[in-house]
Amino acid sequence: MTNFNIAPRQAHFNRITLETTISAAINLDGGPIKLSLEPGFFRHMLDSLAVYAGWGLELTVVGDSQVDHHHTVEDTGLVLGETICESLGDFSWHQRFGQSLVPMDEALAEVALDVSRRPYLNFIGSWPQPMAGDFDLCLIEEFWRALTQKAGWTLHITLKHGRNSHHLAEAMFKAVGLAARQALAPRHGGPFSTKGLL
Repeated sequence: MTNFNIAPRQAHFNRITLETTISAAINLDGGPIKLSLEPGFFRHMLDSLAVYAGWGLELTVVGDSQVDHHHTVEDTGLVLGETICESLGDFSWHQRFGQSLVPMDEALAEVALDVSRRPYLNFIGSWPQPMAGDFDLCLIEEFWRALTQKAGWTLHITLKHGRNSHHLAEAMFKAVGLAARQALAPRHGGPFSTKGLL
């Protein structure tokens, strides 16, 4: 077996605007998960994402919740995407592709992921209930769109069926986490591409 060393796959990123103040630190190979943000449902989803992806993630977000949660959710996606991208360095040491199919009770979510610096989101699904607590579920698509743009992910999400919006959302975040665990797993041999470059 060939031994090889990969630079620490971790990064830290801060973003301060008139709408949000966000600090994020990620370790793709594990570590503590410490999340400080509202709304609680969104925090729960991000915790599921990090657990199933196998990340260490520290995230602190303060947003203009007196307006609504849109800026908080979208900017969190931007910062998390930027941090993931930075942690991959020159994109030479990861498996690149991942896919998963995750059930949660009656709900089923399917995800395919290509981590290749080609940002694109294809999101297919609808929410039987528009809210989960005080969280507007339409913001989830905005989160993934922001993350894919900054992380360089091609991400396809399909909510195949389900009657409970909470179950659908949780199945989705777990499915993305599992696909990311595969796609971001360490790999030896340079970029996984016929071009020789990602």
